[in-house]
Amino acid sequence: MPFIIINIHAIYPIQVIVESVLEKILNHSVNKTNSIKQNAVTQHPKTPHSTEQNETILSSHTPTISRENISKRERILDAAEILFAQHGYDGVTLREIAKTAAVDVALANYHFGKKLDLFHAVFDRRATLLSETRQMLLHRNNDKPQTLEQIIEAFLLPLKMAQKTGDAGWRHYLALLAQVMISPVWNTELMPSVFDKRVSEFISALQEVFPHADETKLHWCYHYMSGALALTLAQTGRIDRISNGKCRSVDFDAAYENMVPFMAAALRGVCDISAEIEK
Repeated sequence: MPFIIINIHAIYPIQVIVESVLEKILNHSVNKTNSIKQNAVTQHPKTPHSTEQNETILSSHTPTISRENISKRERILDAAEILFAQHGYDGVTLREIAKTAAVDVALANYHFGKKLDLFHAVFDRRATLLSETRQMLLHRNNDKPQTLEQIIEAFLLPLKMAQKTGDAGWRHYLALLAQVMISPVWNTELMPSVFDKRVSEFISALQEVFPHADETKLHWCYHYMSGALALTLAQTGRIDRISNGKCRSVDFDAAYENMVPFMAAALRGVCDISAEIEK
């Protein structure tokens, strides 16, 4: 599969790294052509969906999973991923997941046990790759300090690349990730095992840029960055409405291009006290 060309700012010469990371993400796109036939669900018709999600994730029919070139275990994971992303953990039963995967519910129990265990498996399946690509970008220039923009791009770029694959599985997963990020329950349950382990590395990188900043302010700024990212990944369609169609929640290119300078300006405004020290 050829690399997808990504329009990134020429802030640093990392095309080789970007292509390497993107190749990993593309290879991790789970059965793009054989996974979910996009005829999907309506077992929960009252749940509101964005136009993009309606067209590409769920419609008016129960989804089926292709039986060709895909293991039953992967079919269960794919089905759970789309249903959890669409309806949340509490809005889906193990039986519905098994039906979507075209397997017996006993097989879902055999592979994963309880629904909670399956939820963990779905979340962890892509989490490690995203976390590792962030680390790879964050430490790409060991011989010299990172700029603020480079640090922010290390935080955002892997998720942009996942979106750019065009793989429905990644879109479902990122929507699920957004849910987990803003949930007091699931954030505590799922984020510490993978994503939270990298936070200290980002804080340390920010401390090199802002050596005089109060560490609490750095943590608050990281918190704000995560919040902006979660809202963007959720693709709720709200910005489409309030902008009268001028902006689209599915346009992650535009979101990314604006988030980097927005977050950099915010961090400098809160954490850069060098000017005050000089006075």
